[in-house]
Amino acid sequence: MSNALTSRPNLGQFSSIVCFKSVITGMEEALGEKATAIALIAAGRERGKNLAKELGLSGSTHELTVIGAKLNAAVGANGTHLTAVDKIVKEGDIIKVYCSETVCSAGEPQGSDRKCTFTMGAIWGALSEITGKKLRGIHTESILRGGANDVFEFTTVD
Repeated sequence: MSNALTSRPNLGQFSSIVCFKSVITGMEEALGEKATAIALIAAGRERGKNLAKELGLSGSTHELTVIGAKLNAAVGANGTHLTAVDKIVKEGDIIKVYCSETVCSAGEPQGSDRKCTFTMGAIWGALSEITGKKLRGIHTESILRGGANDVFEFTTVD
């Protein structure tokens, strides 16, 4: 029995950034920027939650460096190519995830106000599943606006 996600014998499981970006801009045109962001974050969170389960990280007590390495292996160059997870750190009550080569920022001009909605959502969903906590996420730094990384910050929602 073949898996529906990998049953493309000639093309494999990957699609192009150009096609993915067309989905985003088409959704923005049809739904508006805010509704599209909400939908893409929700889709990313679902993906991240499922990914954490697949990786056996649900409720994990691993150090953030280990979690970061496992997520990077799954979504980075050796995984789905969504983004490189460079590091995850905790500063007080904030979990910061530093990413590079995010699919959402690919092909965008410097100065673009593009946010990494799907990518942030995927990391958000994974961290929620890993920590067992409801989190709030925000994209605080962008490579498109002078940052060294795309940085996503997560805080616990009480």
